Amino acid sequence: MIKEYSQNRSNVIMNFSVKYCNSSEELLNSFGFKKVLEKYILTLEKKDTVLYDKITRIIQKENLSKTYTEMFKLLLSLKKRDVSKLNEQYKKILLHKDLMFEFIEGLYSYWRSLERYALIQSNGNDQGIQNVNFIEANNGFANVVLKTYRAIEENILGEEHNIYRQLSAGINAGIVLMPYENKFFNHYEVLENILFIKSIVFTPPFIVYPKNNKRSGLFKEVYENPITDLPMNKSHYFCYPAKVGESLAFIYFHRDFMNHGISLCNLFELAKPDEYKHSQPDLIYVFGQRVKNQNKENVFYHDKDKNIYIGFAPSSDDIDYFGYMKKMILTLHNVRMLDRGHLPIHGAMVNVTLKNGKNANIAIMGDSGAGKSESLEAFRTLSSKYLKEIKIIFDDMVVFKVENGKIYGYGTEVGAFVRLDDLADGYAFEAMDRGIFMNPHRINARLLYPVSNFKDIMHGYKVDIFLYANNYVDKKQILRLIEDKNEAITIFKKGTRKAKGTTTESGVIDSYFANPFGVVQRKQQSEEIIKRVFDVLYDTNVEVGEIYTKLAIDGYERKGPEKAAQKLFEWIMN
Repeated sequence: MIKEYSQNRSNVIMNFSVKYCNSSEELLNSFGFKKVLEKYILTLEKKDTVLYDKITRIIQKENLSKTYTEMFKLLLSLKKRDVSKLNEQYKKILLHKDLMFEFIEGLYSYWRSLERYALIQSNGNDQGIQNVNFIEANNGFANVVLKTYRAIEENILGEEHNIYRQLSAGINAGIVLMPYENKFFNHYEVLENILFIKSIVFTPPFIVYPKNNKRSGLFKEVYENPITDLPMNKSHYFCYPAKVGESLAFIYFHRDFMNHGISLCNLFELAKPDEYKHSQPDLIYVFGQRVKNQNKENVFYHDKDKNIYIGFAPSSDDIDYFGYMKKMILTLHNVRMLDRGHLPIHGAMVNVTLKNGKNANIAIMGDSGAGKSESLEAFRTLSSKYLKEIKIIFDDMVVFKVENGKIYGYGTEVGAFVRLDDLADGYAFEAMDRGIFMNPHRINARLLYPVSNFKDIMHGYKVDIFLYANNYVDKKQILRLIEDKNEAITIFKKGTRKAKGTTTESGVIDSYFANPFGVVQRKQQSEEIIKRVFDVLYDTNVEVGEIYTKLAIDGYERKGPEKAAQKLFEWIMN
């Protein structure tokens, strides 16, 4: 059983199956409140605040937590003047109304500064108190917190507030967990008995502050299973069963990285129990395991006996960036697709229907920061004049398959992970009601939001035009179609772009086939598949070329993708 309350790094996790507070009295008596109050007081002490100096002149520091808790309980039912009569120490504290107000406001703000998660453990069926509507449970808990805070503060002030801000005072996100048993664990006992996520609820905008905001280096393929005999504390892990394109992935993340695990719900479709209970996973990813060897790398491995692709990322501040969660999963999927003879494409693709009835499937390839997503987002923004419907097939990774002598694109994600800096003004506000924001105050701030549905990304769309996103060449020409197949292969394989700060790279750099996620690690295997795909593209008269997004050129961060989008409209119209 997962314990009632835990707090580490910048998050708290509450197990509502063990303890759920229905009243202010239950809240103040809870172990969770005790730990939050103690941590808040410790924070005041470490920061050497004036507030801490003042309150410790009244109450000895070793008695602070106990004294405040007891006094808060009394203030819920008695008037301030009556509480003052019960104890000489209470009287001293309550004489300093402003000091009490500052302490309570600080405690409330400290609580709200934490990433707050709750879980309910289900028995796997839909009956029982543990399956109470999580949304109602969250709302109920938030109301208890607000009611407690306001009741105590208004008693201290001697008057009611005249403005009430219904801030998110409960949990930021919650998960319903269920046990999972499958015969595949006979070979992966290290993962047995870890609870699976059945459903997720979160309160948008969900804002998290990971320690890192860039990804670095490549994931290395190894030839020994990296998760064999890992010393995993299974009560500290959760599994997100994801549908990654046609691959079933079991993503195990440590509670230290709860923000990244919860954020998966805006990127990959959460698989339902009926979709995996009789199947073994195609992909397994263990994210955030603490290891003695701090130099252990982020690696992947193919278990050929079980035909499972394994990823492993050891715990460190370096991996505290969602890119490490997302990109390893895509790497595993891409390697699996290469082994099946298909070509992973790093880019974006949309199915477009204009008001005049014309239809086109546009695929744009490019590495991180090349402007592929930004161009298609500008396409959507500028679309009202021409567009009847737009479906996003993928926004980061697709698989090109040869079917019936033609190239079809299949997506992997139902969401997009985009830079806030490069989006149109106001777009972030449009995504407030469904978005997850990561480090919005920093360079390379990110927004993770749903853009499609699983049915659409897996439909399979014939590619009509395939373009390489060039973000660093300043040309008047915006769209250049390439007649020479060999020239096109050379450009696409070289994968040149100017780094935009999304990784630790800088300057104009090359990235093999603009895809460091599986393709470059399997370069020799990819060569043959790339040639076969381009042969089909040219044999079937698919347009192939470059689009100049200019995203990395100063002054063109918005204007470049907008002009590229306008050019795409013109191409479809013609």
